[in-house]
Amino acid sequence: MNLPRFYISDNVTGQPEIELDEDTSKHVVNVLRMKKGQQLHLTDGKGTLLLTSIIDDHKKRCRVTVLNGEFTQRKGRKTSIAISLLKNNSRFEWFLEKATELGITEIIPLLCDRTEKQHFRFDRMQNILVSAMLQSQQAWLPVLHQPVGFGQLLKQEDVIDTTQKFIAHCVPGSKQSLAEMVNASLPSQIILIGPEGDFTNEEISFATDHYFIPVSLGETRLRSETAGMAAAVILSL
Repeated sequence: MNLPRFYISDNVTGQPEIELDEDTSKHVVNVLRMKKGQQLHLTDGKGTLLLTSIIDDHKKRCRVTVLNGEFTQRKGRKTSIAISLLKNNSRFEWFLEKATELGITEIIPLLCDRTEKQHFRFDRMQNILVSAMLQSQQAWLPVLHQPVGFGQLLKQEDVIDTTQKFIAHCVPGSKQSLAEMVNASLPSQIILIGPEGDFTNEEISFATDHYFIPVSLGETRLRSETAGMAAAVILSL
């Protein structure tokens, strides 16, 4: 049976004992009914996984002692998905959950010309990523960025230095299959996914001028969040 796993945002490397925050303490003690001596895992979302044992089952200030720890190197390449915010929050949240489960490295919310919804609740979105990381038994949390404008993103140095850059859009024209284009031997990939209504022609031209390759995700027209998940599957393979 897998031990319960919880997220700790603080740097606790080298600490023999750790006090859990109130929300985590309540979940451990009130919801799971865990007692002194029982074990659980803690991860910082940066590769560290700690095996701990409860030494104080206080419902607001549960304390654990660290039995051992291990560090897991992040596997594979840096995979980034820049996807437009969506009018329906639940669909964007669904994408965040699935991209995390698939092990995507970085998620960048995009503000495009046709993006209808500008509001972004970072804390809520971050919590969705944490829950998905824990559920999928991972020790690495994707980096979630604040929303950024389309043109601004393409000029960022880390994007310029990405080894493979793709844009998925629905405008007719010559496009290659993303699955056939991804080179697993290269260190990094990024793909741009547009909003409802797709990217504008000007955005597509701007992307191709910045060395983004137009790609197809399949033969059918996909919703933005489905396109994001399809890209996540292909990039994570």
